[in-house]
Amino acid sequence: MTDPSDVLRFEGVTVRRAGRTILGPIDWSVRAGERWVVFGPNGSGKTTLLQVASTYLWPSIGAVSVLGEPIGAVDTRTLRELIGYAGAALERAISDDVTAIDVAMTARHAALAPWWHRYTDEDRRRAAGLLDRMGVGALADHSFGTLSTGERRRVQIARALMPRPRLLLLDEPGAGLDLGARESLVEDLAALAGDPQLAAIVLVSHHVEEIPTGFGHALVLGGGAAVAAGPIASALASGPLTAAFGRPLVIERSDGRFSARGAERRGPAPADAAPTLPDLAPKVGS
Repeated sequence: MTDPSDVLRFEGVTVRRAGRTILGPIDWSVRAGERWVVFGPNGSGKTTLLQVASTYLWPSIGAVSVLGEPIGAVDTRTLRELIGYAGAALERAISDDVTAIDVAMTARHAALAPWWHRYTDEDRRRAAGLLDRMGVGALADHSFGTLSTGERRRVQIARALMPRPRLLLLDEPGAGLDLGARESLVEDLAALAGDPQLAAIVLVSHHVEEIPTGFGHALVLGGGAAVAAGPIASALASGPLTAAFGRPLVIERSDGRFSARGAERRGPAPADAAPTLPDLAPKVGS
C-alpha cells in the first residue's frame, strides 16, 4: 500500500533494454520535504531512473507511484502537470529560435513552443518572474540558441517551476558549466531546496562538488544497482563511492559542501591486513 507521505516510490523497479538490465531492481522512496541527490558514474542508471520518476519511461518490472498515484492507474498527462523536469534531453528538444520567456511559459501546457495553446498575461508574468528568480530575466526576449550553457540551464529550471510542480526533477543541471557558472547555479539550487512549495526535489549528478547545501539524502548507483541510500552523510561516504566508481576515493565535507579525491595508492595490502576503507553504508529500501 502506498504511504500518503511518499512523493515518489519505487518497488522492485527494473528497466531492461535489448535483453540487458540497465537499472534495478531498485526499492526507493522519497518522502514529503526531502531533497535527494542521485549520484553515480556515467552509465550507472541515473538518467534512466529520472525518466521513470518523470513518468516518461515505464519500468520493465516493478511498481512506481508518484505523488501518491500508482503509474498505470492514473492519467499521466494530468500527473505530469505536477512534475517539473529539466535535463539535457529536454534541452536538445527545444528549438534554438524560441525565446527564453516562451521556453519557460510553454511549460504551462507541457509544450516546447507556443503553438496552438492559449496563454494569458498572467502566464507571461509568471514566466518572466521565474526567469528573474533564476537570474536570467534580462534574457527573456533572447532566442534560446543564443544563450550560454549556464543561461540555458537556468531557463530550463525556470521552465520546470512554471506549472507550480510538487516534485522537481533535475538531471545534471551543472554539466558542462565553468566554475563560476556552476557555483552560481549551486547557490540557486540551495535556495530552491528551502522552497516549501516543492514537496520534494531529486537532483542527479556525478560530481560531489555540484551538490548544494539543503540536500539531506542521497541514492548512490553503480552498474544500475543501488549501492547506498539514506542520509547524505552516510550514503556519500568514501566506502559507497569507492564501490560505485570502482576505485579508492576519499570524500570530505566542509560547510555543507562535498569534495572528492583519489585515495593514495600504496600497492596491494597484505592478505591479513585490516581494510583501509570504511565499510559500505547499508542499503536502504525505503
